[in-house]
Amino acid sequence: MTTSVLVLGAGFGGLELSSRLASELGDQVEITLIDRNDSFVFGFTKLEVMIGRRTPESVRYPYRDIAHPAIRFRQETITAIAPGARRVTTDAGMYEADVLVVALGATYDLAATPGLAEAGHEFYSVPGVERLRPVLADFSSGRLVVGVCGPIHKCPPAPSEAVLLIEELLRERGVRDAVDLEVIIPGPRPVGPSRDASDQIVANFSKRGITFTPERRVTALDPTTREAVLDDGSRRPFDLFLGVPVHVVPDVVAVSGLTDKGWVAVDRSTLETPVPGVYAVGDVANVGTAKAGVFAERAARVVADGIIARVRSEAPPAAFDGKGSCWVEYGRGEVGRVDVDFYTTPGQPTGVYTAPSDQTRSEKSLFASSRHARWFGVEPTGR
Repeated sequence: MTTSVLVLGAGFGGLELSSRLASELGDQVEITLIDRNDSFVFGFTKLEVMIGRRTPESVRYPYRDIAHPAIRFRQETITAIAPGARRVTTDAGMYEADVLVVALGATYDLAATPGLAEAGHEFYSVPGVERLRPVLADFSSGRLVVGVCGPIHKCPPAPSEAVLLIEELLRERGVRDAVDLEVIIPGPRPVGPSRDASDQIVANFSKRGITFTPERRVTALDPTTREAVLDDGSRRPFDLFLGVPVHVVPDVVAVSGLTDKGWVAVDRSTLETPVPGVYAVGDVANVGTAKAGVFAERAARVVADGIIARVRSEAPPAAFDGKGSCWVEYGRGEVGRVDVDFYTTPGQPTGVYTAPSDQTRSEKSLFASSRHARWFGVEPTGR
């Protein structure tokens, strides 16, 4: 008997789950993977595109190259989700399956921050960094502000990484002294679970003359005065503003009946929603971890292993453990690593920091190439 699995979204979670099922179950499973895009992009490579280190074309991995023949990829836009029937409608047809996995990630609500679309730039999407790339290349003087607009955002270190990489770019271009830099984040530290990693980032800010404003959010931009308005009413003048927009679930998820308090509610051990046979992994789900690809991937493995166990009539797999590792880019070739644990001590996530070294830099490179190999059949590099 063949088990049909419908996976919505081909990001970290969707690709890992589909690849794992295909590798383990072969012709015992039929996998349909749907995404409106034609290619995958690692989140951290968007910053490299933004500063001109890589071209947009070089960071895209076309879905047509997905390695496993058991995975049927469809580039379509999802228009409706009926969880109870495990049915999905797209702009090209309708699908039903034994198992439905929602891995559509978080999207960006620019309208939630008045003035952001008119007076600022977002750098969390591929189109956003492509638009910003020539703007940054021409920016040579004034105030540049990087600000977070919502209470949570993907990859918590990313705003700090962005301003450090921009500082490096300005210095390479010989215009650093003509630019004032500031980064504004909602939390007390750049990397909440790790004081050591945060201290290292803040030390870099101080050494490089970057103003750091924690525990504040940008609530609006004033296009007339060219000022960012913070949640305490204070204002920051800017000549160039780079914003992290408010994060929300995609509209099609919001109206599906799966959300609770803005995100898809799941059993954080199994990632199953209250609807039997329907799961959610990654940024779209509320699991109590940071929103980052490594956690989406780890959650996807748990769901995949649960499906594999069911098909093989084996014992259920280990629960999702809320652990993951992420890399912190400082520029100048320096890359640190933070190993984070969100579950062991409830309400108190912990992070163990590894300082930048040749090894951590190689680890980051190998992380990307190994996923490229696993999902797209390309031999890994990085050592």
